Amino acid sequence: MTVPAPLGQVFQFFEDPGNLARITPVWLSVRIVDPDAVRMREGAEIDYVIRWWVLPLKWRTLIARYAPPFSFVDEQVRGPYRYWHHEHTFEATPEGIAIRDRVDYALPLGILGRLAHALIVKRQLLAIFRFRQAAIAGILGVEGVAFDAPVIGTLSS
Repeated sequence: MTVPAPLGQVFQFFEDPGNLARITPVWLSVRIVDPDAVRMREGAEIDYVIRWWVLPLKWRTLIARYAPPFSFVDEQVRGPYRYWHHEHTFEATPEGIAIRDRVDYALPLGILGRLAHALIVKRQLLAIFRFRQAAIAGILGVEGVAFDAPVIGTLSS
């Protein structure tokens, strides 16, 4: 998505892990375990608890790359995926700041993971990122923002 806001303001919003709950659907119940301990930098680890259906899931991410104000990457250290790599990029364009997310992931459990992906997970991820786009537009006070389809890639499980 592209938002007409300064690059520094947009990056600052995204680098604050406390904003994750604000841009995630409430049904996931995202909570940072110790928000005061998080200092965004390369090598930082962030512990979350999310709720998927009725299951509470612990999730730890590592900030694998941190290049303010242009990009950062979070990777799962522990959590529900076999692999999770999420790249956030921010680029100045004539229309504003282009915010891009690219997620590559793989589910565990072989054929069961592939079945869960086909039936549930892919649709839920797309819904989560569509929700994020609308929430970001609302929080940044932007109207008429054009949303692109999120880039979500999968790896074989």
